[in-house]
Amino acid sequence: MSTSATAKPEMPTFSGEQLSEMLALAKESDSVELKLTVPELHHRSTVVGLGMDPLEAQIRQIFFFDTPELTLDKQGVVVRARRIQGKGDDSVVKLRPVVPSDLSPQLRKSPDFRVEVDALPGGFVCSGALKQQLGKSDVRPVVLGDRPVRKLFSKEQKAFFAEHVQDGTTLDDLSMLGPIFVLKLRFTPEEFGRRLVAEMWFYPDGSRILELSTRAATTEAFQVAAEARAFLTANGVDLSGEQQTKTRKALEYFAKGLKEGS
Repeated sequence: MSTSATAKPEMPTFSGEQLSEMLALAKESDSVELKLTVPELHHRSTVVGLGMDPLEAQIRQIFFFDTPELTLDKQGVVVRARRIQGKGDDSVVKLRPVVPSDLSPQLRKSPDFRVEVDALPGGFVCSGALKQQLGKSDVRPVVLGDRPVRKLFSKEQKAFFAEHVQDGTTLDDLSMLGPIFVLKLRFTPEEFGRRLVAEMWFYPDGSRILELSTRAATTEAFQVAAEARAFLTANGVDLSGEQQTKTRKALEYFAKGLKEGS
């Protein structure tokens, strides 16, 4: 068999134009998060190769809110709430893609707002997220239908939402999309010397997404990316798989269920 037939596919790379655009966005962002989706066939070998202990993972429940037609998603808006084991709940209104220079100075100064570039093999996106810390029992009553969705969000989040949702849709018009059961593990491999985050998302149809990530300052993103690639490759992690977006898959899965149930 020829060498070309047995060679593993190359990890997608950025074009010169993409690199320039990403650098420009990173300079105006708060941080860069480097992400990699591991093919489902390689989940077990990755967990073993990186020495991850599932029993050290934190349990999370994630709920998205949108219409069955994904009205918000089409406008680049993501509305999410989480229940986190051992911590308080939280909620987020996220805008993506976003151009940092287009955001108001007042919003950029908010301690609850963060601009970040998510970079993965072959692509990237810049997003702005406005977060609200909640109590340990704030999300569940909304999920059970005992409180309206708007109660999960601050005045600042509601204003951010209204500014970017242009069709008159309100928070209380939204349907719950979820939950997604998630295991999140933070660990620092000695050979890498930086913290890695592993998230395993379990979807109701039995499929899973395993994402590895690490955050970097905007000035060191490319160096960290090179170091991460070398470390993961040395530990047998497949870098060539098709990249999936956890949120995208969740939205499409649950929106389809809402439409079929209507």
